[in-house]
Amino acid sequence: MTAIVFPGQGSQYIGMASDFYENFNEAKLVFEEISDYVALDLKKLIFENPERLLDLTNYTQIAIFTASMAIFKSIEKIETLEIDKSNIMMGHSLGEYTALASSNKINLDECSKVLKKRGDLMHNAVKPNTSGMAALIGCDANKIIKIIKENKIDLEIANDNSPIQVVISGDINEIKNNEKIFLDYNVKKFVKLNVSAAFHSKFMFKAQESLSNDIDKLNFVNNNIKIISNFSGKASNDNIILKNSLKKQMSNQVRWTESIINLEKLGVSKIIEVGPGKVLSGLIRRISNKFDIVSINKVTDL
Repeated sequence: MTAIVFPGQGSQYIGMASDFYENFNEAKLVFEEISDYVALDLKKLIFENPERLLDLTNYTQIAIFTASMAIFKSIEKIETLEIDKSNIMMGHSLGEYTALASSNKINLDECSKVLKKRGDLMHNAVKPNTSGMAALIGCDANKIIKIIKENKIDLEIANDNSPIQVVISGDINEIKNNEKIFLDYNVKKFVKLNVSAAFHSKFMFKAQESLSNDIDKLNFVNNNIKIISNFSGKASNDNIILKNSLKKQMSNQVRWTESIINLEKLGVSKIIEVGPGKVLSGLIRRISNKFDIVSINKVTDL
């Protein structure tokens, strides 16, 4: 059984999917369609990065979504990649939206518009430089939870990425003031991330509430593809469950480790990462060695 996974924020780079754009008409159509849906020149944004907009959350998310969808649509009919045989899809944070669009559970128009609004809301959720995130290397989520509780630290786990990488989220001063405590507990590295806010935390509650009505209006289509949601880490084909999980995603942690373990339990043997970068492939290998992993980021990867 094959699963398709899609990357999230942080995987962006100038020119992503440009070779697919040049070689596949399907990729061009994706760029043109999404550009029309969200009223942005995504080709210029992604290939030229004017005013360094590509690293701003309100542009990053729709850009990664566009690049991932362009790559996916280009290779969708290549039988040797088993894209057509996949019945499980998932994505990291914004990548979950890519999974929902790629699986045809949500149409491209609706998904593009709600994701663009998600990026805008997250970008404007809190005052700049008042909250943030940090990656902790060398410990699993249980160890980080224990450190937080024992020291009464007001921070949350945003991403449980692997048994040796956990991302925390919260007030910027709380992050700075507690770095030494985490390192004293044998966290090998404490890396402050270059992000505009504390994503996947209580700081996103208002933004999540604002997006909730838009998610409610999405027309989910019934099909046989299961989606593993970030919120639960579990696979489901129930559109009500998927919609409710999506509504809670923004202020809750991404359960990536749990999601990959559940892929293993479902009997998945092959994973295809589709989209810019190869971050997810690296994380998955740290979680399990039981998968044949293929990463498709450039035409040469085919």
